[in-house]
Amino acid sequence: MTVCAIEPPSTAGADGAPEAGCVITADGAYAARLAPAGDCWFPERWTLDGPEPYAVPLPGGQPEEPGTRVQPMGDGRVLIHRPAAGRHMFALLYPTGPGTGELPLGAVECPEPGTRLALLPPAPGGARAYALATGPRSSVVWRVAGGAFGPERLAELPGRCSGGVWLDGAGRLLALDRELGGRTKTVVVDLERGVVSPLLEIADDSDDRLLLADLDSGLLLISSDAPSPGQKRLGWGVLGSTLPVRFPRCLLLPDCVVTPFAIQPGQVLMPENCAVGLRIDGARGTWVGTWRPAERRVRHLPAPEGWLAGAGVWTRDGVLRLPYATRTTPCGVSDLTAPRGDTRSPEPSGRETTARRPEPAPQPPASTKRPASRPTAPAAPVPTGPVTAAPTVPRTAAPAGPGTAVPAEHGAAVAMEPRAVPPVAGGPARAEFRTAVPTGAGVLVATENWSPDPPELPSAAAPLARAVGPVTMRPVPLREAPLGRLVTN
Repeated sequence: MTVCAIEPPSTAGADGAPEAGCVITADGAYAARLAPAGDCWFPERWTLDGPEPYAVPLPGGQPEEPGTRVQPMGDGRVLIHRPAAGRHMFALLYPTGPGTGELPLGAVECPEPGTRLALLPPAPGGARAYALATGPRSSVVWRVAGGAFGPERLAELPGRCSGGVWLDGAGRLLALDRELGGRTKTVVVDLERGVVSPLLEIADDSDDRLLLADLDSGLLLISSDAPSPGQKRLGWGVLGSTLPVRFPRCLLLPDCVVTPFAIQPGQVLMPENCAVGLRIDGARGTWVGTWRPAERRVRHLPAPEGWLAGAGVWTRDGVLRLPYATRTTPCGVSDLTAPRGDTRSPEPSGRETTARRPEPAPQPPASTKRPASRPTAPAAPVPTGPVTAAPTVPRTAAPAGPGTAVPAEHGAAVAMEPRAVPPVAGGPARAEFRTAVPTGAGVLVATENWSPDPPELPSAAAPLARAVGPVTMRPVPLREAPLGRLVTN
């Protein structure tokens, strides 16, 4: 007897964030999803880089079971992950005339109770695919496609890991959110050397996660409760910059879950101008938001009917492409153009690559509008001169927030430590951090200021208040930099 899945795949990720309705390759050329067929589900590949989108069904000999996941590869094939009784089987699907070809890749055994294995986001290039097995005490990164002999174990990390963000175009540096000792911090795994190093540590008692990273501009989207203990907030920083992590008030929407899912590429050295696509889930449904760090506001848009929620990709020209599927349009893409410049400009206009325009979804509730707040004092100036980093991967190492380190041969490393100083009468409370950036001759140590929103500064941080002073730099030997604290597995 054939058993069909009568429930759709899970929409909640390991960290509680909603999963996307489909998975898109890093270059935006292909997408893959489990499409419904009555009460059952089958794999489907979408081609997005042609004159118009089209879907290719890839049904197997029987419907897929609950828990099955798919991921598109750069050559148009689709990786399928089928869990069964502690074993996770992988295969590549491809169209063969009227049927579906299947190339088995092998299986990963996870016999320990409580172990969860999930596919990581598509790697740059699309030639390889990776999975993360998270157990009660440790996590293992596997290469499940693109290797020479089936699934290959690459690195093991102590602690429970989740997430997954690629930090270079070669698919070598992977950022993971690791829960260890009751706190979650982001670490970087060098998949070739098996080296693990800290990346994001804003405060000792905060939970810090990296959500998205853009390789062209260095823009990072971060989730942390550092500015508001007990409450997760979205922040942004710049990879390779000495500027602090910032937590805009406009991204704090009451009674809503805000999930960034795409960053506009091609904005080299202009992270503030990058448009970010947001999935917003509230009491009245799911809709789309667009935001730029320079504009300090979120623009709310109705999602197209049938949007594969949480899926989308930006073009270099600032067009947000949202895949959707309805009964009349089983494969469609809605294009939204986000304006730039004046924050009072009209909302983005939308157009579609198919003939039928989806009906708009309900507008977001009025409570999601950004409340008025008094301005904060500007941060201290930082030097604008070039900083020499190792030439292997120019922009993949220096994070934007307090507390980071990655291998020296892959770029610059930053580490920040708070320093208590006297407050200034009438001035806003601030915490100063010490930044170390390695160069060819040593490490440049700079002082920068990081200030959460004044109303949300914890009272315990008051002794750290001080005046904003000039930035000072001095070289120190590399052996005294935080690079010595690397952990090698």
